[in-house]
Amino acid sequence: MKQQVSVPFMLLGILFNVCLITANLLETKVITLFGIPMTAGLLVFPISYIINDCIAEVWGYGKARLIIWSGFAMNFFVMIMGQIAVLMPAADYWQGAEGFNFVFGMTPRIVLASLTAFLVGSFLNAFVMSKMKIAHAGKNFSLRAILSTIVGETADSIIFFPIAFGGIIAAPELLQLMAVQICLKSLYEIIVLPVTIRVVKAIKKMENCDTYDQDISYNPLKIHNV
Repeated sequence: MKQQVSVPFMLLGILFNVCLITANLLETKVITLFGIPMTAGLLVFPISYIINDCIAEVWGYGKARLIIWSGFAMNFFVMIMGQIAVLMPAADYWQGAEGFNFVFGMTPRIVLASLTAFLVGSFLNAFVMSKMKIAHAGKNFSLRAILSTIVGETADSIIFFPIAFGGIIAAPELLQLMAVQICLKSLYEIIVLPVTIRVVKAIKKMENCDTYDQDISYNPLKIHNV
């Protein structure tokens, strides 16, 4: 019998990948909101953590691990294609080379920072969500979603900003940027939590599925264990 993938899982997986790719492109711009500096990726990146929570809650850590690696692969693909496009000669009449190269011509350190931070943050988010679900016997979803996001977002920011901008942005401003990102991304999770709760309940009912990760391997490399 062939293993089937449900429509909700497929749609969440697609949205997860789209959010990650969009966030990486938006990260190239630093914006100011109410006088607070932040990267534009903040607009969409927290959605990936919300989806991660939903998948880990409904289908378990194994499915979350699969989606995380698919997100990594799609991000890597877009980055490589962007680098190739930057290196290719532009047409003489085209005037957009400078802007295009600024967005897609990420330095190796930015690529390394982005991909490493994403993997560590996402896997920590799924791990905390999975372990807390067992510890709380499936209760306290709101608490688990918030704490797992704080852990994941904190790890992401601690890894990304020093690697990407260390030596470029002064230490005080860098620490401020990291703190703002962590706080605002976590606040984002709290604000949309009522929607997240309803989505998770609806999917559980639709799928008739509520996974508890008993006796599984949390090794990030065991992608085949879904």
